[in-house]
Amino acid sequence: MQRNRLIALVTAGAAGVASTLSWLSVRRLVDRNRPQVLAPKVGITTSARRIALVLNPTKSGTEQAVSAVEHVCAEAGLAAPLVFESEPDDPGQGAARRALEAGCDVVIAAGGDGTVRAVAEVLRGSQASLGLIPLGTGNLLARNVEVPLDDIATAAFGAIRGPVRTIDTGSIRLEHVDGSESEHAFLVIAGVGTDADIMDDTNEELKAKVGWLAYSEAGFRHLPGKRKKISVALDGGSEQTRSVRSVLFANCGKLQGLDLVPEARIDDGVLDMVVLSPRSAAGWGWIFLKTAFKARGAIPVMGFYPTASLSLRCHEPMNTQIDGDATGLVNGLHVEVKPASLKIRLA
Repeated sequence: MQRNRLIALVTAGAAGVASTLSWLSVRRLVDRNRPQVLAPKVGITTSARRIALVLNPTKSGTEQAVSAVEHVCAEAGLAAPLVFESEPDDPGQGAARRALEAGCDVVIAAGGDGTVRAVAEVLRGSQASLGLIPLGTGNLLARNVEVPLDDIATAAFGAIRGPVRTIDTGSIRLEHVDGSESEHAFLVIAGVGTDADIMDDTNEELKAKVGWLAYSEAGFRHLPGKRKKISVALDGGSEQTRSVRSVLFANCGKLQGLDLVPEARIDDGVLDMVVLSPRSAAGWGWIFLKTAFKARGAIPVMGFYPTASLSLRCHEPMNTQIDGDATGLVNGLHVEVKPASLKIRLA
């Protein structure tokens, strides 16, 4: 009964303000124009030839990860894996390059989202496939592709002997406040605004103790605040100006305990821009209720816009994050999807 009342409240409120959703109306959620056929799974379980394991040595579980990968390789009649460790100033790109130079066709990232993203950044566009052994706090990609978070042995088996699936990646170019630019891959969600403020302000000691719940503590502290103006153009179209708290760019939509963007698919050839524009804590509560109860009605403080590319200009500097990692203040950014650009092995 309580759930029905909450859903009724959300949908009733949406009906009263539907006229405010005309911005980019041709791209409203109800008018999504998505491919009907998703990328097929290809490959066979015995196709792997040479395995590399990229470890984040700061994470717990690395010894179990090495042991599990060695065991699966031995069972499959493969040579022992090459093992590389990430470094503080190189979260995995260098290790992934060395793995490719050594002829590895499967590179397994054992760590958190930063390690996974670093390895994927090097592998995308190549014939090598990514494997996942989640050892981090968020493990966002693992959640979205249903890699077990608490079973290293099963994750290792899927990373080596599972079929290959081709997925999209995102590419984001940041225009930093010092005038420099940097380009990064992302696999799950990048963003600008309050979400990035939260990532930047999360207490690392608390995060080490309670995991992803530390983000909630930072989130409560950042609920108050003012909206900021941004101007955004989708797919090379005309620029539109909005007052927002956050703008997210989703390749897939599952976070810890919530499916933030239910329509997002990791292999549909588009990204989902999510505009969050609450004025108060009540607006954040509306967003939470819609997400938690999967209410389908539109609400004015949360808009969804599928797009292949976009350019965004900040009217004042705003924080950014990529797959949960804070990436600093920017004056603007450009985002685009790279369809079917990364091979990944899954059980």
